[in-house]
Amino acid sequence: MDETATPNSRLSLLQAAWVVARRDFVAVLFSRAFLFFLLGPMFPIIVGGIAGGIGGQVQRQSAASEIGVAMSPTDIERLRGAYARLNGDIGSLLPPMATIDPPPANNESPRDILARKGSNYAALLSGTIEEPVLTGTPGQIRRMTPGLKIVLAEAASGPGTEFPRMETDEVRATGSAANVRTDRIRTGQVAQMLLFLLTMLLAGMVLSNLVEEKANKIIEILAAAIPLDALFLGKLFAMLGVSLVGIAVWGSVIGLLWASVGPAVMASTGQDMSNLPAPALGWPLFLVLGLAYFSMAYLLLGSLFLTIGGMAATVREVQTLSMPVTMVQLLVFFFAASAIPFIGSNYEIAATIFPFSSPFAMLARAALMDGIGQHLLALAWQALWVLLVIRFGVRLFRKRVLKSGNAGTAKKRRRGLFARRSPA
Repeated sequence: MDETATPNSRLSLLQAAWVVARRDFVAVLFSRAFLFFLLGPMFPIIVGGIAGGIGGQVQRQSAASEIGVAMSPTDIERLRGAYARLNGDIGSLLPPMATIDPPPANNESPRDILARKGSNYAALLSGTIEEPVLTGTPGQIRRMTPGLKIVLAEAASGPGTEFPRMETDEVRATGSAANVRTDRIRTGQVAQMLLFLLTMLLAGMVLSNLVEEKANKIIEILAAAIPLDALFLGKLFAMLGVSLVGIAVWGSVIGLLWASVGPAVMASTGQDMSNLPAPALGWPLFLVLGLAYFSMAYLLLGSLFLTIGGMAATVREVQTLSMPVTMVQLLVFFFAASAIPFIGSNYEIAATIFPFSSPFAMLARAALMDGIGQHLLALAWQALWVLLVIRFGVRLFRKRVLKSGNAGTAKKRRRGLFARRSPA
């Protein structure tokens, strides 16, 4: 391919990419196979159920927040000593205890402390060791009461002491900042799982995108007419367009089903749509970011898969490559999913920086943290990596398949030298 061709003799990069994208999009959308493509999500549901186990593990870790202790310094020291002596026995019953930071004001009630922005107290223990009061949601109170009674009895006079009578003050789930955080983590988990399932289902189609055209030698004609960068971009965005059409169809079907049976199901379970956990950025912006991060995740994996699939000569080779590709997808997802409870840590920041896990990690951040600037920066970072991977794939494809790069030039020179030295 002549890289010095003038703009008048060849289509520009964007024009050529648009021609390729429109051609592939129409060909796929109006094919018979598209109907079977729309039925595809039934199968990843099984995979989602298995992979959902990691969600339970993250949920258990995120639920292990702290018990805030608002007592006198003397009682706090007695509790700490009792907790240290019993930690090996009740470690699975109680999360760590922590003093209130900053200390409560004179007019600040236990409910006010739990509702502090940014606090991570699952419940609050106040009063005295002899007359304790536990404030929290009903679920947290039920979970912590047995272990707390053991600690209080140990702190009171030692083993064998009768459990002190503990008063409880139940608050609504929305009144505790720790429970709000837990709900947002749950929202982030579901969003990550959905993003992973859609990406795993849809991006794999790109693997076999170039095989047929390579077999029919069409790729050589296209490479002579348009830039290879445009060919890769066009095919990638065509498949993204097909995927978005599929998502729109699936979303419409789910929306119709929910509109018909959803209210009855919610009423039978006593749930209210207004109490659904909302992400930190709000649902409208969260859904927009979800669509943007799906597009970036698809383009990142799709550009990598297009490069890998471009090296395959037959469909058999593509099938052989599909298994390791799926394993890599799973590892990337597990990396991002396991970082949810550690927002702001080096581990979680690494997940947001690594380009292939960045869409998953940043979608979880959209559920847990305010601020739109970090998402704009992340989207720009991911778009840069899409271009870099495409550029790398084009160079590799040109050298390995079309033999038109430096490798191909050297090979032609060796052949010419051999021909001159061969006898007539």
